[in-house]
Amino acid sequence: MSESRAAVRYAKALLELSLEKGVLEEVHNDMQLFSQVVADNRGLELMLLSPIVPHHKKHTVLKEIFQAKVHPVSFSIIDIITRKNREEILFDIATAFHRQYNSYKNIQVAEVTTTYPLDEVQRRKMNTLVEKTTGKRVELHEKIDPKLLGGFVLKIGDRQIDESVKGKLQRIQQQLVNS
Repeated sequence: MSESRAAVRYAKALLELSLEKGVLEEVHNDMQLFSQVVADNRGLELMLLSPIVPHHKKHTVLKEIFQAKVHPVSFSIIDIITRKNREEILFDIATAFHRQYNSYKNIQVAEVTTTYPLDEVQRRKMNTLVEKTTGKRVELHEKIDPKLLGGFVLKIGDRQIDESVKGKLQRIQQQLVNS
């Protein structure tokens, strides 16, 4: 799903409302829950995107799934969007909200790819590296890719630090070709 300007505006309004009501963390957790539920349930995602499913049925399904599990401020955005027949942007709103939350809280998202799961010491080193590089707190996402052969690739925003064996071999190969 691509993020629309409307989704960004709704997310900003939700952020401001949650700050005003003093429930920012609860709403953030709810938006994370919503994103996770939609990402894990292809049927729910397709229903939200479907022009064939009537809007009142989408509202009923969303109400059944989320109303008792999320804060009333969080459910209010779901309710408003479904009443406006814009359910297809709900996932984008949750994504945009998370991005704006990170900006508000001065959190940098970073992605580290390794050949194996990181242990706690390695995770702390990655967090420290990102904190020193950006001056922000870190939200570290971990991926595993056995094709790297060893080492790691760290992506911070639009920057990439490639310390993988595969990357080093490619750089050596490029140097040999250019020589």
